[in-house]
Amino acid sequence: MVEQQLRRRGIHDERVLGAMYKVPRHEFVGRQSWGEAYADHPVGIGEQQTTSQPYMIAAMIQAAQIKPEDRVLEIGAGSGYQTAVLSELASQIFAVERYASLADAAAQTLDRLGYRNAKVVSGDGSLGLPEAAPFDAIIVSAAAPRVPPALVEQLARGGRLVLPVGNSQEQVVQLVQRDHEGNVSVHTLEGCRFVPLIGQQGFAA
Repeated sequence: MVEQQLRRRGIHDERVLGAMYKVPRHEFVGRQSWGEAYADHPVGIGEQQTTSQPYMIAAMIQAAQIKPEDRVLEIGAGSGYQTAVLSELASQIFAVERYASLADAAAQTLDRLGYRNAKVVSGDGSLGLPEAAPFDAIIVSAAAPRVPPALVEQLARGGRLVLPVGNSQEQVVQLVQRDHEGNVSVHTLEGCRFVPLIGQQGFAA
């Protein structure tokens, strides 16, 4: 997976590659899906949700430029796989998942595998997690119709927000950066396809 799907397709951050090599992806999908856990596509995890394609996870994390001392917010924890990868890279991970059943399962798996620097909660991810803000990086694993203002507000100075933006037919990954003076810039990276971000600043349920 790491060599063929990631490195050969332009993922060059050795910390990201190392984290994805280390985290056992099959532990975050049902046993019936173990045969496709490392395949080059999303894998269903219940509640009509998926754990994202490995390449897209790596590309978004690489774009977020995560450093060892960073505090990171993840929106759309799903099964906890990306949460685990982020836990290998940053100091603290706060993950929000809309479905309580997925949040509970993710928390249990992360605890069983020894990831103690990650906290998973259920809630409206489009609103972020203001009580724990600000964050050095925010990664959203569901597509929003536009960049949620709440997430931009929760970025620290020098912070990076990576998320898919678009509708059910066409989406792009965007990188939102807040510089050290507080100015915000937006850059479009590549096309993608994600499940919708449901919430007050996302799509209606």
